[in-house]
Parts: sequence; structure tokens; C-alpha cells
Amino acid sequence: HLPATIPAYVDRIAATYPTPSHTPAPAAEEYSSSRPTQPLPGFGSNNNNRMGINTQALAVKYSYFTASEIQAFHQQFAAVDKDGNDSIHQSDLSNISTKAGVSAAEVTDKLQQLHLTDAEGNASFEAFLKAVSKVREEKGVPKPKAQGEGAPKKIVLHGHLENTTHTINEDEKESFTQHINWVLTGDKDVGHRLPIDEKSMQVFAEAKDGLILAKLINDAVPNTIDERVLNAGRKLNAFQMTENNNVVVNSAKAIGCSVVNIGSQDIIEGREHLILGLIWQIIKIGLQAKIDIKVHPELFRLLESGETLEEFLKLPPEQILLRWFNYHLKKAGWNKTVKNFSGDVKDGDNYTVLLNQLAPGQCSRAPLQTADLFDRAEQVLQNADKLGCRKYLTAKTLVGGNPKLNFAFVANLFNTHPGLEKLTEAELAQLDEWLFSSEGDREARAFALWLNSLGVEPFVNNLFDDLQDGLVLLQAMDRVKPGIVEWKKVNKAPVGSKFKKVENTNYVVVLGKSLRFSLVGIQGSDITDGNKTLTLGLVWQLMREHVIQTLRSLSSAGVEITDADMIKWANETVKRGGKHSNMNSFKDSGLSTGVYFLDLLNGIKAGVVDYGLVTAGTDEDSAKLNAKYAISIARKLGATIFVLPEDIVEVKAKMILTFVGTLMAVDKHLAH
Repeated sequence: HLPATIPAYVDRIAATYPTPSHTPAPAAEEYSSSRPTQPLPGFGSNNNNRMGINTQALAVKYSYFTASEIQAFHQQFAAVDKDGNDSIHQSDLSNISTKAGVSAAEVTDKLQQLHLTDAEGNASFEAFLKAVSKVREEKGVPKPKAQGEGAPKKIVLHGHLENTTHTINEDEKESFTQHINWVLTGDKDVGHRLPIDEKSMQVFAEAKDGLILAKLINDAVPNTIDERVLNAGRKLNAFQMTENNNVVVNSAKAIGCSVVNIGSQDIIEGREHLILGLIWQIIKIGLQAKIDIKVHPELFRLLESGETLEEFLKLPPEQILLRWFNYHLKKAGWNKTVKNFSGDVKDGDNYTVLLNQLAPGQCSRAPLQTADLFDRAEQVLQNADKLGCRKYLTAKTLVGGNPKLNFAFVANLFNTHPGLEKLTEAELAQLDEWLFSSEGDREARAFALWLNSLGVEPFVNNLFDDLQDGLVLLQAMDRVKPGIVEWKKVNKAPVGSKFKKVENTNYVVVLGKSLRFSLVGIQGSDITDGNKTLTLGLVWQLMREHVIQTLRSLSSAGVEITDADMIKWANETVKRGGKHSNMNSFKDSGLSTGVYFLDLLNGIKAGVVDYGLVTAGTDEDSAKLNAKYAISIARKLGATIFVLPEDIVEVKAKMILTFVGTLMAVDKHLAH
């Protein structure tokens, strides 16, 4: 992971540490209430669904709703109905009405017209359904179509902005909720809240305080978050939830999630489509983390004739999984191949052969003789269950060809039963030589994560391959210094010929020189050819410029900030907090203990560091703990950073510069 994307956190800090004289009120159409959002009560594992309802019967009675919609709205209604007596005041229907795609005023008026409230203005859940149905009927809203067998179940929710809707896949919601229940059972902070009811919308309420999402990130990529910084407890206030969700959002970026349009407030407000998308990205990153040559050296077996290891490892995880799937199908003598995780697996035949090849003594090919697709799918899953791998898929989602759930199923199968032969000594030696030569990957990954945090398209997976047409670099330059790129001079995607790519990368070099980058001897063709050293050098200077530009924008006079200015600020801030550690340069060996950065954070916000958890950092393990603690506190304050504990312990000057620059920007923003 790596440095800093600074403007992204500035928006979040205002929510965490509001300054009334400088922070404008949110736009009315974006927030349905100006009051801080509190955790929804009654969503513990023993309190779910206090008012029993028959969603199917209600969907027949109120045909403008699907059963899934009714379940979703009932969950929200129950959250407001604190007494559990199927009655809330009509003034509390605002958020639920918005989700239903009608205004609160329309629902209130209709409740009055139809005499659906009592003398005190309270309405039942059925009264709400009846009122919304009438409004929808009068507006000419079409009734939902019935979903056939095998069709994906979808819940349509209306957004916070007028005339916007968001759809979530109910099968995915149920599967992801099951995953959360599996991996977090017994957790000391959230275990008492499990299992989450997978059939309801409870998962979105449980996600609001950030704890479950933070734990999920640490399950996917262990030790990403130092859990000592999290606010735990059965009831957190809005401020504490915002701090937790700052950690979640910034840590999600650091493990490779695309969260450009997600902030801590979105999670607190329970925006279902954003939360479900984030949960999936976290689960997927965790599942594909082991699809790695360092974890499974046997992946070496999947190389095709004439293919180098470097070429193979440039493949995205999905393609490596498909290669693995087809490797086993070929060894089984099967004449079919799999090219995707949807249409090519939905009949269950390829799964049957794969499972039989992995465990012939436990998984037979009997499902191939079953004509009914759903029965065959169930038999496939029964075979998977024998291997402890009946996860993510149901017979319906297998036959429906859901690509996310099928990917998850296959990834879990690979992680637990790879079925690849061990390497010989000669093959291991060849692999070790390649791994030794690729030690610079940590910095490259950091730079790729930084570029992705800027919202560039396409998403950068491989720094050296994905920058070759110049378009990502030009987008990044335009984010760092808006208006610098004259887009009429740029060859737009898809850029086919090398000549056109070099035109773009030559323009990148020209713009870099205008920003006073040191680009002696660098030509556009070096980037297009994927020259690692020169590409890293260019991206580093662009990242550093991002830090400088942000600091300049936050200074009163808009002056240039130098390395010396950052070091001076850092040392003064440490003293401001009453500490005496000191930094001479970004290469100062004394930084390796991690203590200096904790002192710096303490200077930015008094009390944010619990010094009872800090050690002298005199050995590598304790120094890493200090560094991990400092990184998580920085994210809690709202900083988007990608620096790793190893970067601090090894005193990587580039990473430390971006860390300090980011913290300087946080401090300047808070001072405003």
C-alpha cells in the first residue's frame, strides 16, 4: 500500500471534526435529515423481526410491491418502531417514504385522505403500504413483474436524490451476509451481534457503526487495521461511528478496493447499494489473496507452452482461476473448457468433473446423469459439501449463472483444494530467482493504489502494463493539477497502435517537464514499453506533486511547500504535543521505531494516541506494532494513506514523505 490521496480525506474530515463557521450545511436533496444518524436499535441477533409479517401475502394484497421490497421496508419500519407495536408517527416516515420513491408529504396526505392514522397521527406498517400503493397507482407506476424460477431476486431502493433508484441483488446480499456470519463468529467485539439475518436487510443496519466492516477487512487482509484504534461498544454515537468508518474507507482503499464514491457518511446512512458493493470488494480481495505464487508455488504448473512466469502472473485472478479450472478439466479428459463464471458453469457439468478430479473418492460424476438442472445443481453442491466447500452458491444461483457468487465458489475451492503437484527442487530454484528479482513490487503496488484512489479509469492492476497508453497518467495529471491536460491533443481509448500510445506518453513527458519533474533521458516510448525504473520514477514525482499541490491549496498564501518545510512542521507539531522526538530527514534511521509518527499524531490531536500501547520499538516486531498503530490512527483522522508498517520500519524515504505530507494536510485542514 502507499502514500496519500489528500483531497479525498478532506471531505471526510469535515464530517468527523465539524467547524460550524466554515462547514456548509449539506444540500437538502442529499440528506433527508440534518440530525446525526444514530445506530438503529433492535438489530441484535435476538431482536430481529419483532413484528411477524407474511411478505408473500402482503405482496398479493398490495401488488405495487414485491415481497422483497416489503421485507426491506418492514426492516426500516421496525427500526423506527422502538416499542415494537406496529405503529410509528407519520412524521417519522420520511426516510422510508424516500426509499419507496415517494415524498413524505405525499404519504402523509394519503394517510389523512384514507383515514389510516389514529388520533395521535400514528400509522401501522400496512397503512404505510396502502398509502404508498395508492400514490403509486395515481402516478401510473407500473406494477412489478413476477420473478420466475431461477431468476435473480432484486430489491429496488430509491436513492436520496429525486428520481434515482438503486438495485441490489438479494441472492448476493444473502450470500455475503452468510460470509460475514462465517468469518466473524466468536469475534470479541461483534460476535454477540451474529448471526445476522440473511433474509432481511439487517446487514446494512449492522454495518453502520463500521465495526463489522473493519473486522471484515482484517479477515480479508490480516493486520490491515490495528483494531486498538476502533471505537467498540454496544452503542456508539455519530462521532464514534464516523471515526470507525474513516478507518474502514481509508483501509479499504489501502487493500485495493475502488471506493472513490463512498464516504463514512454513506455507511452511517445505510446506503444499501454502496455498502453491498464495498462488502463484495472486500470479500473478493480476501478470496483472491491466496491466488498468489508466493502462497501456492504450484501455480507454476499452470504455465502454458512458451509462456514466461512474469507473463502468467500479469493475469488477473479471474483468469488464473479459469486457467486452474481448465487445467483440471483437461487432466480429467473432459472435452469442455470454461471461459467465464456464468454461462459456462450454470449447467453444473463442468463443476461435476472438477470436483471429481479434485476428490475422486468423495465426489462422483453421478450428477451428469441427472436431467433436471436444479436437481443436478443441488447434487453438485452436495459433492462440494463433502469437501467443506458448500459456500456462496445455492442451486438457484448456480443455475442462474451469477458471476460473483460462482467466482467466490471457485476461489474458495482453489484456496482449500488446489490439487496441484508440488514443485521439484529445480522448479523451486527457478521460482525463487524470479521472486528475488521482483522485490520492487511493493512500491509499484503502492503507486497503483494511489492512482486508483484518484478515480482513474480503467482500474490499475499492473502499474507497468496499465500505463502504457498514457491515458491513466494523463487523468492523474489532470486530477493533480486540474486543467493541465488539453484533451483535444490526446488519443482516446481504445488506443490501438503503438504510435498513438507513444504520442500520448510523449505528451505525458512534456507535461511532466512543465511541472518541473526530473525526466532526463525519459521518452514516452519508455513508458509505452513498460520500463519499470523510469515508470516508477515518473509516477513517484507525480505523487509527490499531488502532496505539494494539496498543501499549497491549504496554505493561506498558496506558497510552495518544500521537503524542509514538511520536516520543520513535523518537528514543531511533535513539540506542540509535549513530546521531544525529532526528525532530521525522511531518511532518518531513528524513524524506524515508529514512535516519532505517534508523537506527530499526538501533536495533531491531543489524546488520539494511547501511550500505554506504545513501546520503544527497539526490535523489529515492536517497531512494526508501533507503525501499524500510527497508520490506523492516521486513517481514523481521515487520511488516505497507503504506507505499510514495513515502509516505516525500513525507513523508505518516499513513503515517509507522503505520510508526513498527508498528516500536514490533515493538520492544516483541522486548523481551519
